[in-house]
Amino acid sequence: MQDWNEINAWRKARREALIAQRDALPREQRAPWSERITALLGEAFPALAQAVVGFCWPYKGEFDARFAVRRWREAGAISALPEVAEKSGPLRFHKWWPGAPMARGVYGIPVPQGTGTVLPDAVIVPMNGFDGEGYRLGYGGGYFDRTLAALDPRPLAIGVAFEMARLPSIYPQPHDVPMDFVVTEAAIHAREGGVLVEIDAARCRERARELMIGRGLPRAARAGGCGSPSCYAHGLPGYRGET
Repeated sequence: MQDWNEINAWRKARREALIAQRDALPREQRAPWSERITALLGEAFPALAQAVVGFCWPYKGEFDARFAVRRWREAGAISALPEVAEKSGPLRFHKWWPGAPMARGVYGIPVPQGTGTVLPDAVIVPMNGFDGEGYRLGYGGGYFDRTLAALDPRPLAIGVAFEMARLPSIYPQPHDVPMDFVVTEAAIHAREGGVLVEIDAARCRERARELMIGRGLPRAARAGGCGSPSCYAHGLPGYRGET
């Protein structure tokens, strides 16, 4: 498949089909997959406890990253949610904590208000689909590709999805940016030699440390935000994202 119009039409159709399939899954089926991904993220990326971690509010049955983020926050991390600031520009990340003031952004997804902006050291990136080279099928806006390409140093990119989203190829284009890691309920994968390779948590910790040191991450010493367990004592309604 070489023609861009053909590829674009194929991507649109696959995106819609995968989102519908995922969104139709009963919560009882999604919940153990999400719990497994949360556990793998915690085992594989303890270094994020010293980082600014960008993630996305769960949307249309996506993996809910807030439980993994809570673990890192309790150990000292700063968490942030993205905002579409310009239609053709990179995402802007705002500090987030449970109880932070929020407003509805693009697609009706909550965005922090007045909490200050940060540059992420790592981003947990939801994927509607992914292939064996670590490329991601998103929502078609190209925001994460532009963001990863624009930030210097480039943050650690950790794609998250259910195994049902795996594709033979997404037919990547020059502007597509591959993930450094992909985590599903089945396994942890690192992109090595241009392809995804299944690795264990110990090897992932080593690989993540190598990448962060090589890129000069985390960016700087930081302070602020509420990272203690007490911040979660009066958790937000719908914290799992089911409503």
